[in-house]
Amino acid sequence: MEQLQRLLSTDFFNIRWSELVSGLRSLTIISFADVVDILLVAYIIYRLMKLLKDTSAERLVKGIIVLAAAFLLTTALQLSTISFILRAVFTYAPFFLVIVFQPELRRLLEQVGKGNLSRLFSSAGDPDMVQEAIDATVSACADMSRTRTGALIVFEHRERLGEIVATGTKVDAVATPELIKNIFFKNSPLHDGAMIMREGRVHAAGCVLPLSGSQNLSRDLGTRHRAAVGMSETSDSVLVVVSEETGAISVAIGGMLKRHLSAEVLQKVLEAELIDDAKLEKSRLAALRNIWKGGAGK
Repeated sequence: MEQLQRLLSTDFFNIRWSELVSGLRSLTIISFADVVDILLVAYIIYRLMKLLKDTSAERLVKGIIVLAAAFLLTTALQLSTISFILRAVFTYAPFFLVIVFQPELRRLLEQVGKGNLSRLFSSAGDPDMVQEAIDATVSACADMSRTRTGALIVFEHRERLGEIVATGTKVDAVATPELIKNIFFKNSPLHDGAMIMREGRVHAAGCVLPLSGSQNLSRDLGTRHRAAVGMSETSDSVLVVVSEETGAISVAIGGMLKRHLSAEVLQKVLEAELIDDAKLEKSRLAALRNIWKGGAGK
């Protein structure tokens, strides 16, 4: 009874209210430097996640997150044996991580040593470079359509295609109509595979894509078209196909195939799918840089 009277007393509520107000005031005392610090850390984590997404290490990171969640759960449920095993795993985890992520760490340290950190923190693609790659692709596809030269071009979007790139030959060159047509020339050793466009550059060629298992595709579609649909089903990439039999230009997006496109329509489709997102991410990066400059000026 005394405890109930104490809870209902005015002094008790006044004290708790004062504690709540003081706690809220302490949360609102955040300097501009703290905001910049939080934004920079969040952006660094985001870029590192994208760096790992380009490799098979992404699955390993997911596995580590699952193990960490399991450890917290077993600890909360007081499952001593499983908690002991997971604790032992995390004790030696840093040594395992160095071995498992050795290629990624080496690449990161090489960029640091060269002073070329811009590639780590750069946007997904410069809109101007992406536009130039689109123009080169449309021009090349128009010529290859007239000569009935088969082609399969993959534009990376947000999802990286590291495993697909590993099946081909790395090129890393400026996208030009001449280069694209030379890659898909019938006597070229890379003409049978797919070409990967990354950040407005020809990143790789001769790559192998997964075929679509959909039963709704037309029977007159060849391997290139089925590979384009299959890749678009498993990623957010935009794929361009030139038929070797008919010279028709097609685009595969999200498991859907748009056939018999003109060069003008191809240009509009690629710009709508690729340029808008590149401009948006570039504007976000510019805003972050302005915040950093404003903080540094103070």
